[in-house]
Amino acid sequence: MKAVIAIDSLKGSLSSLDGGNAIAQGIRRVYPQAKVVVKPLADGGEGTVDALVQGMGGEMRRVKVTGPLGTPVMCQYGIVRETGTAVIEMSGAAGLTLAPPEKRNPLHTTTYGVGQVIRDAIERGCRRFLVGIGGSATNDGGVGMLQALGYGFLDKEGRQVAFGAKGLEALEKITDMDVIPELAQCEFRVACDVTNVLCGENGCSAVYGPQKGADPSMILKMDRWLGAYAALAGQRFVKADPCQPGAGAAGGMGFAFLTFTNAVLEPGIRIVLEETKLEEYLKDADVVVTGEGRLDGQTAMGKAPIGVAGLAKKYGIPVIAFAGSVTKDAGECNRNGIDAFFPILRGIVTLEDAMKPECARENLADAAEQAFRLMKAWRGQAMG
Repeated sequence: MKAVIAIDSLKGSLSSLDGGNAIAQGIRRVYPQAKVVVKPLADGGEGTVDALVQGMGGEMRRVKVTGPLGTPVMCQYGIVRETGTAVIEMSGAAGLTLAPPEKRNPLHTTTYGVGQVIRDAIERGCRRFLVGIGGSATNDGGVGMLQALGYGFLDKEGRQVAFGAKGLEALEKITDMDVIPELAQCEFRVACDVTNVLCGENGCSAVYGPQKGADPSMILKMDRWLGAYAALAGQRFVKADPCQPGAGAAGGMGFAFLTFTNAVLEPGIRIVLEETKLEEYLKDADVVVTGEGRLDGQTAMGKAPIGVAGLAKKYGIPVIAFAGSVTKDAGECNRNGIDAFFPILRGIVTLEDAMKPECARENLADAAEQAFRLMKAWRGQAMG
């Protein structure tokens, strides 16, 4: 029997591979000779760098960059040398978790460090980029990132505008004469699962500004400044389209990538599944196992386990899912490719205890063992 396991991380508890290996342990208690393949999984959010680097045979690198508050931070990203690919999460250089709640202010937070990471990767020979843009602390339209790559965003005195959305207020001119020449050779696959435009009631300032520290007055100003920035960009850069779905992702990072680089915005799970070549591993499997920390109605709307299930169903393969918790509306998952799902908790415990890695590993292994015992018993009866 061949089982392929691709489970998303149990956030705060187990990584994708840790969870997958625990399930593999449970399967082997029932089928000691089974061929069990464990592949990393993520959906473009937290854990994507780890999943892609592990799945693509890459290595991790740490680099000191300018954080969202303008102070140095250490950012970790991945390099796959065989293909010249860099794997980056912008949250590592400009994420909300790098800005304490009392210091969050999108008027001043910057994406400059993201550009520094890209530049570092280019200097190391990378020309392909897989970039996750979730969890940002910024609303600068990606201008900080572009400044680090050599673009000029100048005020009326010809000086670079200040960091943050506030800098856009003084923006008068955009130049590209100092852009690092290698950028033209680079291609970016940007993991983006939102469809927000750049400005307006569905734009980044109105929708995501409050969680980044913006009050109503700031939201109106930032929206106006971003609109003026997009109009100015449109005078010189033909790809500038503030109304394109995803342009408002990560405080306008979507707009920056689409306008100033060779980029496409794609669902994160599609990038992960294609880059890790999961389909090649599962197409001859007898069963596919997936899951995540919490299985619910949102899972069925295209999160990582549903992406895995979709691949499995192309080949008529049954799909089992395990989760730390399961909600009542998780039944939607059964209508979207997951044949059966199982919560792994077997008794009443505190959340703190349930999330302890050793406890989660044991629960995953035990749940997998019981599910595969049932499978073995059913198979025996069917064959008899």
